[in-house]
Amino acid sequence: MKSEKNILIAFILNISFSIFELFGGLLTNSVAILSDSLHDLGDAISIGISYFMERKSKKKADNKYTYGYIRYSVLGGVITTTILLVGSILVIISAIRRLIKPVEINYSGMIIIAIIGVVLNFIAAYVTKDGESINQKSVNLHMLEDVLGWIVVLIGAIIMNFTDVKIIDPIMSIGVAIFILYNSLKNLKKVLDLFLVKTPNDIDIEELKNHLLEIKDVEDIHHIHVWSIDGYNNYATMHIVSKAKNISKVKKDIREELEEHNICHSILETEEEICDDKECHIKLREHSHHHHHH
Repeated sequence: MKSEKNILIAFILNISFSIFELFGGLLTNSVAILSDSLHDLGDAISIGISYFMERKSKKKADNKYTYGYIRYSVLGGVITTTILLVGSILVIISAIRRLIKPVEINYSGMIIIAIIGVVLNFIAAYVTKDGESINQKSVNLHMLEDVLGWIVVLIGAIIMNFTDVKIIDPIMSIGVAIFILYNSLKNLKKVLDLFLVKTPNDIDIEELKNHLLEIKDVEDIHHIHVWSIDGYNNYATMHIVSKAKNISKVKKDIREELEEHNICHSILETEEEICDDKECHIKLREHSHHHHHH
């Protein structure tokens, strides 16, 4: 529940701030603030989406989604991160335009807005800081990036106020945008790993297999599949060859070992003889041949 509430607070802070900013940007004529207001509006929208995704992800598993709805939270992360990527690229483009053709800026107005920006986004970043889900992490990345952006704008506005060097405005926004771009790409990679069912980073299949083979009565193990649903909950399936009379004892030992490796859900298939994979393939082939004849 907590994570939802936090995302909601971040959303309310952000949406109200981006509206305030839009007017501020128009009044001060600062592109850093204007592009930021559009960017913040995008942020607010994506955080709104994140909020609904996070809520949906809390639903219990049912017949439609037998693994539960956790991936919705991951999807929220994807949307948020994508908006960040697009946003930072747009900021870079508009800043380069400004480098080529600087304009007049109202510095004192810019300084006041930047101070409010730092404070509000700091609160939002603080509220979302201990996020568990990828969704919450990307919302927090948003907030942090906004704090950073505003600190930079504030420093820049103060320097420009004394020196009147106009290109500081666009240079600042480029710096922040590159930083965001880098972090969003890192975030996106995590999400793609999940969707591509990659083995979770903290699990080494070879090592896991060796540990399992040390367990009493385990003769062989194959078909190990490990995947994660949200980066935190890991699942595993495997075939165990064992001649033990008491299979449930063996399974219990295996489950305990798996839990040490951070795998809390496992499906263990046991067999007495070594399984011969060839059979399965031949059956499949015959099967497909039948279809051709019809």
